[in-house]
Amino acid sequence: MTTTTQATPVTGAVGTAHTRVEGRDKVTGAARYAGEIPFDELAHGWLVLSTVARGRIRSVETAAVLRMPGVLTVLHHGNAPRVDSDYVGMLGAPDPTAAVFQHERVPHMGWPVALVVAETSEQAREAAEALVVHYEEEPHDVTFSAGHPDAYQVDGFMPAVTEKGDLEAELTASALVVDAEYTTPEEHHNPMEPHAATALWDGGRLEVVDSNQGTAWVASEIANMFSLDPASVRVRSEHVGGGFGSKGLRAHQVAAVMAATGLRRPVRVVMTRRQMFSLAGYRSPTTQRIRLGARADGRLRALDHSSLSLTSTVHEFVEPSAGVARVMYDADAHHTANRVVRLDVPTPTWMRAPGEAPGSFAVEAALDELAEKCGIDPIELRVRNEPETGPVSGLPFSSRNLLACFREGARRFGWADRDPRPGLRRDGRWLLGTGTAAASFGAGAGPSTAAMTAEADDTFTVRINAADIGTGARTALTLVAADALEVAPDRVQVRIGDSDFGPAWIAGGSMGTRSWAWAVTAAAGELRERLALNTGIPPEGITVRSDTTAAIGALAQKERHSFGAQFAEVAVDPATGEVRVRRMLGIFAAGRIVNPLTARGQLVGGMIWGISMALHEEAVRDRASGGHYGADLAGYHVAAHADVPLVEADWVDDPDPDDPVGIKGIGEIGIVGAAAAIANAVWHATGVRHRNLPIRPDRVLLAGAEAEGERDA
Repeated sequence: MTTTTQATPVTGAVGTAHTRVEGRDKVTGAARYAGEIPFDELAHGWLVLSTVARGRIRSVETAAVLRMPGVLTVLHHGNAPRVDSDYVGMLGAPDPTAAVFQHERVPHMGWPVALVVAETSEQAREAAEALVVHYEEEPHDVTFSAGHPDAYQVDGFMPAVTEKGDLEAELTASALVVDAEYTTPEEHHNPMEPHAATALWDGGRLEVVDSNQGTAWVASEIANMFSLDPASVRVRSEHVGGGFGSKGLRAHQVAAVMAATGLRRPVRVVMTRRQMFSLAGYRSPTTQRIRLGARADGRLRALDHSSLSLTSTVHEFVEPSAGVARVMYDADAHHTANRVVRLDVPTPTWMRAPGEAPGSFAVEAALDELAEKCGIDPIELRVRNEPETGPVSGLPFSSRNLLACFREGARRFGWADRDPRPGLRRDGRWLLGTGTAAASFGAGAGPSTAAMTAEADDTFTVRINAADIGTGARTALTLVAADALEVAPDRVQVRIGDSDFGPAWIAGGSMGTRSWAWAVTAAAGELRERLALNTGIPPEGITVRSDTTAAIGALAQKERHSFGAQFAEVAVDPATGEVRVRRMLGIFAAGRIVNPLTARGQLVGGMIWGISMALHEEAVRDRASGGHYGADLAGYHVAAHADVPLVEADWVDDPDPDDPVGIKGIGEIGIVGAAAAIANAVWHATGVRHRNLPIRPDRVLLAGAEAEGERDA
């Protein structure tokens, strides 16, 4: 047994800026991602996707492909192993798209129909492109519209409908009414690192090296799907180049496991950028109707938010855009509803701020329209409609510092100098305008476990099944552990991304760092108690394990959310329709900020994504083929550096009193309300409302021409 000297306690790591602990590895290339890790005898799989939008496979002509150089096998519905998709996993029933090659049906363009496996990636791709698949094609429907006759209400991860009061009576009695429809297009995640997985059998265990948002989650899904003992499945995912909701169980992992099982050698499957448009999920388009009824002073009598999104014919997923109204504003009559329509398209999935991002565009743009009708400043209108408790739930807020965000944001943005009249400010050929919007996102926590070891060399090792998808979670947990142990951060090593570390919450819903930090803090507390009772540390160290299931289950029912205020200044060229965002400011109330350096990056990144949402992003389907136009980053536009001259993010003090570290969550709040602030600024610049995203130049020109015609008439 070795003895240790008593170190001077060090505190205060949380709340101070720290560069990423893995930063050097990432910039030097030492950090390897899922598609880069070498394996002996590695084979490569290439997915073949359907070229029809609906029908059945008549035949897969494999003979010629199997004779091509390097080809090892071709998996398809006629020879693939059977899997089970009839189970309920950690986040519900799986999307059957992941259960590849189980039948001859084709429910959408880009459905996986085969996997070609070869010695090299180049050989696999060439053979996959040469594979001939014959289909029996059937009529398809990919047309999404507000009036689709087959739309229906559906519960997702929230109830489909909430209602109180007599909506129609309150609308009738209102002095002022806004009744408008807002639309958002289909949008795609496009993380920098494509989806990649390598599967192999090692000593009787299945190992999957993957890029995902939760290794315990993916491991449990694979165990369920292949009817395996959970202990016989290990999933590792040390570094992840972005996820944004898309990196769960997908077709490529299942296909890799099938091929590795049959060939008894490692098999890697990597999605191409084009394949990700069909297989990685996306944000559904929405049509949203907002009806606001207000008294003359702007206080709401009625709020009605109805949202329609789409889903596939094989799996039910709802984009819950109407959910944001359930938190933000109260009214005497309050009604919200989420509906979906089934079409012959791939299944949507979670995408940064699911529901809140498109829902906030509609609600916050409608509030701006109401402010104009009332002749009230948009911030003052929100102040007058600030609820004391949850508008639908009636529950108390854990904290709600939205108005503090608006006060600080208005001061720093120069809002008081704003002339509310639209279309007056100019800078040469440019019309200038400013706009604002509120933001909110839920602050939840999921049960997690963590192991913490006091090592004989006077350092500490934390093992937790967290996923750092680019957010800086590994660094944040290092700081949390250091403070909880009262030691310097350089004495703490955090290991993550291995399902063998035990169950932990996923990197999603802005719940990751909050959930994992809770488990780390609990383990540190117990370890300090153990160390106080020991005179030394044995060579193998002293290890404790925490489990937060009971603590999180005992939390009192409250409305827990991060909040924010978004501000934007835009310039619009009325001759070309070009819209330029000149500056943005976001002020957030998002709990205790663990690492200001990476937190600011997360918030600014979300706001930049809001610029993309407002002005650029739009995936368009060809009604004739059922597929996308331009399913790549040449045809799908995102904001570039030239689009982002000045974006600032900051926060107000807002620790959550019910969290052991005070954390809420910052991953998604940055995008919420950003598109609405930009759209509201475009109105202020031009005097013309844009209720359909993105605000393309052709739409600006058309709206300007229509407004000119109305003035002439």
